[in-house]
Amino acid sequence: MRKKPKVSNIKNIATTKFFNIQSMDVAFSNGEKRIYERLKPPGNGAVLVIPMLDEETVLMIYEYSGGTDRYELTLTKGKIDEGETPLEAANRELIEEIGYGANKLTFIKEMTIAPGYQSSITYIVLAQDLYKASAQGDEPEPLEVVEHKLADLDNLVYDEDLTEARSIAALYMAREIVKNQPS
Repeated sequence: MRKKPKVSNIKNIATTKFFNIQSMDVAFSNGEKRIYERLKPPGNGAVLVIPMLDEETVLMIYEYSGGTDRYELTLTKGKIDEGETPLEAANRELIEEIGYGANKLTFIKEMTIAPGYQSSITYIVLAQDLYKASAQGDEPEPLEVVEHKLADLDNLVYDEDLTEARSIAALYMAREIVKNQPS
């Protein structure tokens, strides 16, 4: 049976606008001790939203990504603001980024990115029964919104512009959920 290690002496080593870099002492049940470092973003996590225009069509965006220094094909995403639930954040991000809100929001699951050293949590949300809406967001430029068919997902995941693992996993989960919903 797994016994969670004891974590102590958590210290911020460096702080940026987006991350705290922390050091922490970890003592395992077998007596081994290690010092771990992790990226701990401030805030309440993030959402990644799969907006379904209809039961076959997902709305995706091209967004500049500083980490890869290029435009990436991805799903709507963003931070959860103070006082917001993940579903409220998902709807706000939809309205700001793609010009739609959703009457039906379904939480799918939490995902992490590189959990060995990063403590970010992303809430994956399926958005259906969309309606037109808009609000000013924090994007530095208008986002290009594109439609893709879930039926073509097996080919879409090989598109050189679609590289984000969270988006790929979320699309596969959404395809199964939508396929199994009663018509």
